[in-house]
Amino acid sequence: MSSLFFLYTIFTRIKQVTMSGISLENISELHHFELLAKQVVEGFITGMHKSPFHGFSVEFAEHINYNQGESTRHIDWKLYAKTKKLFVKRYEEETNLRCHLIIDNSASMHFPVVKNPSLENLTKIAFSAIASAALMELLKRQRDAVGLSIYSDINEYYAPAKGSERHRRMVMAQLEDLLKQPSKKTTETYKFLHEIAEKINRRSLVFLFTDMFQTNRSEKELFEALRHLKHNKHEVVLFHTYDGKLELNFDFGDSPNKFVDVETGEQLNLYASSVKKNYKSAMETYFNDLRLKCMQYKIDYVPVDIHKGFNQILISYLTGRKRFL
Repeated sequence: MSSLFFLYTIFTRIKQVTMSGISLENISELHHFELLAKQVVEGFITGMHKSPFHGFSVEFAEHINYNQGESTRHIDWKLYAKTKKLFVKRYEEETNLRCHLIIDNSASMHFPVVKNPSLENLTKIAFSAIASAALMELLKRQRDAVGLSIYSDINEYYAPAKGSERHRRMVMAQLEDLLKQPSKKTTETYKFLHEIAEKINRRSLVFLFTDMFQTNRSEKELFEALRHLKHNKHEVVLFHTYDGKLELNFDFGDSPNKFVDVETGEQLNLYASSVKKNYKSAMETYFNDLRLKCMQYKIDYVPVDIHKGFNQILISYLTGRKRFL
């Protein structure tokens, strides 16, 4: 889809909110970012007990019982000192599932402009980073491995799936960095998905966060790249990430606004209310076409409004995990 649909207004009022005293804008240490991810997961797990998904396992463990006669090499002696029970640490080779996170870091993903960002007030890239961190928290508790790819006009970062704590913290640091620097880059998603697909050699559950805005190339090429991601029997989930208020409902009020396409620089002056009905109809058609195309290629399509929380992301992981294993 052309990024002409992606419009940025310089007159939009930005809500200023903070959550539990932690502003994403002021994150200076990694444990604050991890805390946000843990809060998201804990709230999700609490809610699951009251939902149709209560049948999923939400009792997690990072250790297994030590059996007499086994090697004592991996016994957690610190835990023994606290509990007087012997537990063996789990390591990467005992991982149940491999998950690979892919994040589009192009300019359009840094919409909308946000002052004092918080969990209730995010850009698309911040939402994607925190959602990915929350997924990593669940993956950690389920002893699953995680890998990460970030792309824009280049392949910015790639890490294969591993389950070690050192690896997890390295990936978490990359996610945190996405909150710090705005991007002014365009992207050719189809190109980098092909490159990433070639690198993921072992069967994985693949999650892609993108707003599906492209400055060029056809939809056919994009879906060929998504099909490539499914090689080696990967399961692919497309999180179509968008701002429902502005990008779907085109809620910019009745004042004249100047819109600038952040990836092409094209500008347009108009009254948003005069095109809102036609714009919304076109976007709904586009969303529906994406859904049907994903069904055709057996890709899980999950439209994600950044104003509606993270539960849909985490449910998709648990659903995909149950099907995958």
